[in-house]
Formats: sequence, structure tokens, C-alpha cells
Amino acid sequence: MQQNSPNGAHTLIRSLTDAGVEVCLANPGTSEMHMVEAIDGTPALRPVLCLFEGVCTGAADGYGRMRGAPAMTLLHLGAGLGNGIANLHNARRAGTPLVNVIGEHAVHHVPYDAPLTADIEGIARPVSSWVRTSRTADSLGDDAWDAVAAALTPRPDPAGSIATLVVPADCAWGPGRPAPSNRSLPQRYRAFDDAAVASVAAAGLDAGTLLLMDGNALTEAGVRAAGRLAARTGCRVLTTTFPARVDSGPGLPAIGRLPYFPEQIREVLSGVSTLVLVGAQAPVSFFAYQQQPSDLVPADTRVLRLAHRHEDGAGALAALADDLGAGAEGPVVTAVRPELPGGALSTRSVSEILAALAPDDCIVASDSGGGGAAVPAMQRSVRHAWLHLTGGAIGQGGPAAVGAALACPDRTVFALLGDGGAMYTNQFLWTAAREQLKVVTVVYRNRRYGILDVEYRRLGINEVGERAASLFDLSRPDIDWVALAASQGVPGARADTCEDFAAALGRALASDGPYLIEAVV
Repeated sequence: MQQNSPNGAHTLIRSLTDAGVEVCLANPGTSEMHMVEAIDGTPALRPVLCLFEGVCTGAADGYGRMRGAPAMTLLHLGAGLGNGIANLHNARRAGTPLVNVIGEHAVHHVPYDAPLTADIEGIARPVSSWVRTSRTADSLGDDAWDAVAAALTPRPDPAGSIATLVVPADCAWGPGRPAPSNRSLPQRYRAFDDAAVASVAAAGLDAGTLLLMDGNALTEAGVRAAGRLAARTGCRVLTTTFPARVDSGPGLPAIGRLPYFPEQIREVLSGVSTLVLVGAQAPVSFFAYQQQPSDLVPADTRVLRLAHRHEDGAGALAALADDLGAGAEGPVVTAVRPELPGGALSTRSVSEILAALAPDDCIVASDSGGGGAAVPAMQRSVRHAWLHLTGGAIGQGGPAAVGAALACPDRTVFALLGDGGAMYTNQFLWTAAREQLKVVTVVYRNRRYGILDVEYRRLGINEVGERAASLFDLSRPDIDWVALAASQGVPGARADTCEDFAAALGRALASDGPYLIEAVV
């Protein structure tokens, strides 16, 4: 019903859009109806329905990584927020700016302990850097500005940049008070520390030095500055194992990636005399293993900090390169598109075909499974941005691809997914179809949680028993990915051979909307 003066929900949404929020990833319920009505009257905010809250939060993560500005989620009470926790965990690890708006029962209704009553703040705190429950309708406009400011405020790891605002229903329906529309917002990254740059410069870089990078050090400017340093000093440059975003490809310096397993990391670090952290944390084992250390940095390796994740790592690298007299640019990758392979499909041949056919300036969102194997081939062949599984909570890749496509509608987005992880959040396909997003999904179908096979054998067990194997097996029944995608409005094809995959990828790239390829590897 139209009102003469705005209610709290209207002032909330108005403040969010005034603060630069353009997209709302929503799975609303009864408590959010006044906010839905306010969104209906706000053309500046694009509402995007997601059929599972984990898609909302994962898409907001992908959007924030690509835009550097927050999207908002609109979720229903504590249960809805809880359904989105896994991808909020990934977003926190990525340092992604993100605003959650969570509907709550009216203040007077909470003491009655209705079935959906929950400790929303308690659910939010482990994945949020800022949590607030609004108490009055006329504070909502200011609360919304504060939420966006909190999402953009630089905070050290592991705090993240997620702001969660809980909105009781009576605050949404009560009379609101518009907030000033010209409030200033913080810069996302804190200025780098000149003293840290001077300290690293004084220590010196050489062939025994490793630059380990994450955060905005992995934007184009940071990668170029790291390339200058490598050319000048002979140091090595690596990303963390699962960086939030990497700008990579021809025309940029080559950059490697720290491996996953602890013994592999220890081997990489064994010859490192000085480890320089740029937006990264010192390497630790992803999990604890018997008779293996958690801290993987050798005791005799000197560890220096150039910049924290919440600081301008790219600027720090450029300043260090200047201080050390580095040239204007280091060597860059020359584009080499591989020949199309033939025969039976494998993880390697999928990588080669992607590298041969992917368009320049694409975006890749990966999850568990074989997608990460495409990193080296793609780096040699095509300019792209890569979004990795930062927090290890699978089910991120598809939703993150949706968010990236919303943030960058002029770029092709690939979602490279293992079949197990893709089932966690397969509803992203429906949203991609609804919004007609250019998302090309590749599902690596091996019908098993392959990493668990590896981990089980690392226990020293040579044969996996039938009962144990059943917990890694994704057959009986088999998942028909092409049919599953079609049921959600996404066309697709199954590929058993390289020729099948190349043809399907050609169709996907020629279409204007989403497409799925089930790659039998």
C-alpha cells in the first residue's frame, strides 16, 4: 500500500542504493515483505531471486570480488542466514565486501519464541566483521549506511569485510527517517606502510626470495609490479593456494601458485631464504596430519611482511620496485593457444580445450574438482580473472560465477566444478537462466569425491573397503547433469571425447545465455 511518508524499509533500501549498492541477491520470506515492497519501488536496485540462500551468499561473494563493492543479500531469519553460512565463510576468507540484510520477527514478537525464532546475531558473528540489529524504524537509514561503510572498512585477516544488518519487521513497517544521501565511505584498502617497504628493501631480494601474494597484490597492477621485482632481483613469485582473485594471462608476468598438500609446500619452501608476504598469510597445512607440522615455513627462513590483505599490496609492490631500481616492466607471457587435442576426454584435455577456445577477458570461478588444473594452460593463452575457493567450503564456484556475471555482464564467465561440489548449490543454474547470464558451466563428472579417495589413501591404506568407498561414490543413482540443467532452464550437452567437448564449448560460447557441459573424465 502506498504511503505518504516512507517507512523504515524504504529508508533502508534508499540508503543502500545511495551508498552504491546496485544488486540484491534475495531469498525472502514473510518477515522481509516490507523490504520487498521497497525494492519494488527502487529501480536503482536490481533484485535477483536465488532458490537457495547459499547461492545468494556465493553470488554476492563473486560480485564483490569482481566489482570491489558490495552487493546485498536479503535472507529470511536465522534459518535463512544459516543456509548461506558456507559461502559467507568463503567470502570472509576472500575479504569480499558484502552486506547481509536479515529479516527478523517484530521486536514485540521475539519473546513468544515462534518456530523460526533464532539467535540471528549469534549465527552471523562467526562470518561477519560487523553485526547490528536495528531497534527503531527511524534508525534504519543510518544503519544501512553504517553497514555499507563497515563492509568497505579495511580490517586485518581473519575478520573479513562482511556486514550483517538484522531488521525486525516492525522497524521495516514503522515510519522511517531518511538518512543524508551524501555520506562519505571508506576506501576499501588501507594505504601501505612506508616503513614496511623500507624494511623489505633494506633486507634485499634475490634468487632465494619468494614473494607470496594475495589480496589486491594479485590485481593487474600488483602482478605487473611483482614482475618488475622478479626481473630486477631474480626472486620467485607465487600466489597462495586459493587466492581470492588473480588477474592473469598474456601481456602480464607469469605467476605460479603454491601447491595444496603440505609436503608439496615444504618442498617449494625448502630453498627459500626469505619469504615476503604481500596480502598473504604464512603457509600452513590445510588440515592436520600425523607426524607433520602445521606451520610449513622452514625454521631458518626469514619471514618479512610487505603488506597485509587489507592494505594496498599492489601499491606496496610498486613502491618496492621503485626503491630497488626495477625497470618499468618485467617479462610478460606471450599468448600461445594450444592445438585442440583429440580422443578420450581427461582433466588435462579439458584444460587444453578451454585454453584454446576461451575468449579474452573472461572470468573463471572454480570449486573442487578438476578446474584448478586449467590454471597453467589458461595463463599461457588467454587474459582472465580467476576466482578460487578461498575457504575450502565447496559449492562456491557456481554461485560465484553468477555474481561475477552480474558484476561484469560484458564478460564470459566459466564455472569449473566438480560434480560433488556442484550438487551443493546446483540452484545457481536456475538463477543464471532467469537472469540470462553468460555463464558456461563445466561439470567434471567422475562420479565421486575424488579428493577423499586421495586423503583416505594418505592414511596408508592401499585398498578402500566397500563400505568406505560408498561414502566417496556418487553413483547409484547417477546424476544426469544435462537433464538437471535443462530442468532449470539451462541447455547443455554431455562430452565423452575431446571432439564432443570442443563442439559443446563452441555452442556455449555462441549462445547469449548460460550453458552446461557435462565433461566425462
